[in-house]
Amino acid sequence: MNKKIERYGVNAVERPSIKATKNLDLSGLYGQQIVKSETKLALRTHKKTFQKLANM
Repeated sequence: MNKKIERYGVNAVERPSIKATKNLDLSGLYGQQIVKSETKLALRTHKKTFQKLANM
């Protein structure tokens, strides 16, 4: 990746990795609601991809 950037005259900079600071508890009713809403979003966003995978 760095060589690709340096072709355009931009100096590559090392970035620190960012670690998650919060824990998400998906158990219980609230967790089920989060999983359902995220699943609906993924299905709506990638509708054509899932249709193609289903028809394989």
